[in-house]
Amino acid sequence: MKIVQDNNNVYVKDIRDFDLGQTMECGQCFHFNKLGEDEYGLVASGRFLHAKQEGSDLCLFDTTTDEAESFWIKYFDLERDYSQIKSMLLKEDEKLSEAIETMWGVRILNQEFFETLISFIISQNKQIPHIKQIVATISRLYGNYLAKAGSFEFYSFPTPEQMKNVTVEDLKECKTGFRAPYIKDAIDHVLAGKMNEDDLRAMPVMQCNQQLMSIKGVGVKVANCVSLFGLGHREAFPVDVWIKRIVETLYFDGIDTPAERIGEFGTSRFGEFGGYAQQYLFYYGKTIKMGVKK
Repeated sequence: MKIVQDNNNVYVKDIRDFDLGQTMECGQCFHFNKLGEDEYGLVASGRFLHAKQEGSDLCLFDTTTDEAESFWIKYFDLERDYSQIKSMLLKEDEKLSEAIETMWGVRILNQEFFETLISFIISQNKQIPHIKQIVATISRLYGNYLAKAGSFEFYSFPTPEQMKNVTVEDLKECKTGFRAPYIKDAIDHVLAGKMNEDDLRAMPVMQCNQQLMSIKGVGVKVANCVSLFGLGHREAFPVDVWIKRIVETLYFDGIDTPAERIGEFGTSRFGEFGGYAQQYLFYYGKTIKMGVKK
């Protein structure tokens, strides 16, 4: 991988094991819009990026080498050796081969904690397009305007301080429904210092999850998603309805199995690579509707 500045654009060349579309569309983030083939506008940590992939090259429009190296390379997790991760997973479990081969370009983004927390509280019993709409609405109402790309305007996701006076009724007007008091409680926890990001990152993942679950409405699945996508706990193995179906199909002969048992299996089976295995399985299994009764 090498980084080249060309006028106002930065090109990250010769990237392996990365597909921009797969990475954005696999269900780990919600603050983006597709602008064209392999082309996206996205927001992360108060920054806007217009990005397009051509083969093994990634073009970051209207940015600098300094910003690419200090932020976007890390955000896309481009310095990590995913070929080694895949090899380790396949060495332990050949049943992953089709998922990894099909979803070869997925990388786990290094997302901002607070936005990840609120986004996955919103995600409960919601489809991805609706989650994206709610995230965009909250950003437009309480965040800062960043840019326009294509037909879309992009706003930063608000900070906890920007949301400190937001009421449950305000949140309900953003179409959050029953999740509104959960979001409000999460904001209050963060503002009160009960969710210190550095402490959560330093904790073992099980302790981190327990801390996150002190927020109203945050259960095991949401806590694991926040740990994995927003706090760097790559061993976390979130279990939703899709992972439950997929793991039951591949490993439990299609037998209905409690979600808790599925989580224990994923953690034991994949260890420190649990989050990577989960993403390959989730995106592949959901795409082909694995385990859905016809």
